[in-house]
Amino acid sequence: MPTQHIFAGNPLDRGERERRDEKWINHQTGSESSKFLPLWDSKVLISAREPLKLAWLDRAQLEKANFDSESFLLGMQNGVTYFAIDISKSPQSAEIIEKFADYQFEDSRTAAEQLDLEETGILAQARAQINWHNRHGFCSVCGNETIVTRGGQKRECNHCKSEHFPRVDPVIIMVVHDGERCLLGQSRGRLAATNRYSALAGFVDQAESIEEAVAREVMEEAGIQVRNVTYHSSQPWPFPSSLMIGCHAEAATTEIIMDTEEMTDVKWFDRQEVLLALKGENTDLLIPGPIAIAHHLIRSWAQGEID
Repeated sequence: MPTQHIFAGNPLDRGERERRDEKWINHQTGSESSKFLPLWDSKVLISAREPLKLAWLDRAQLEKANFDSESFLLGMQNGVTYFAIDISKSPQSAEIIEKFADYQFEDSRTAAEQLDLEETGILAQARAQINWHNRHGFCSVCGNETIVTRGGQKRECNHCKSEHFPRVDPVIIMVVHDGERCLLGQSRGRLAATNRYSALAGFVDQAESIEEAVAREVMEEAGIQVRNVTYHSSQPWPFPSSLMIGCHAEAATTEIIMDTEEMTDVKWFDRQEVLLALKGENTDLLIPGPIAIAHHLIRSWAQGEID
């Protein structure tokens, strides 16, 4: 069974057929039974009580808060329609917590580590969708303003009639191994000057396969040739809209020739070092936590789940 990561597992029916009916979407937006998830910049509204859950507001609560923001359809479940709403530009946003005493805003990454897996998938969809709309209000073809259609799944230009859809940026992330060692690195500016190392990663280029992207990125960052690239799992990463494609690869060469402009360090670590780091017992090596796919790629290699 493939590993299911945080930000995956979204249970909502995204409503492909329903999105074709603008009247239905407008009706559901105003329905008393519909639920709305407010996001405020990088934060999401969650319940202030244990266990932590996403805080869904109904239409009456939205009107009480006097939110005038556009909502975006997420999907349906058990007869209820769910929307995301960006309140970042609302003049009342600074007073939200006082108006809803049982709720609090939490950073999306921090919240995701405490929510049920299914709710993290919904959060990922909501955050990625709102981010896309905030960045794509104008047509990339003619520069005119676009309008939201299909509940937020598309934007259309009334001037040149171009259609715009949310993009997903594929990122390959891989653990390269050489028998009892694996290759980890520090990206410049992100992990620099620490003892935290992670899997190598990079964006898939145009007209490039996953296997080609793995080979290219490892060569560019570490000067290592690879072979036998295998897929492990994937993870939506809504910061802003990436799909992490996790792989393992066997090293065909072992001499590190590091790209010093992109990386601050690349090293081989033996299996015992990594196993101790996974237990938090290696102060010389810190690896990403379970929220990141890198953690699971490293763990699967260290525990011998791959050849």
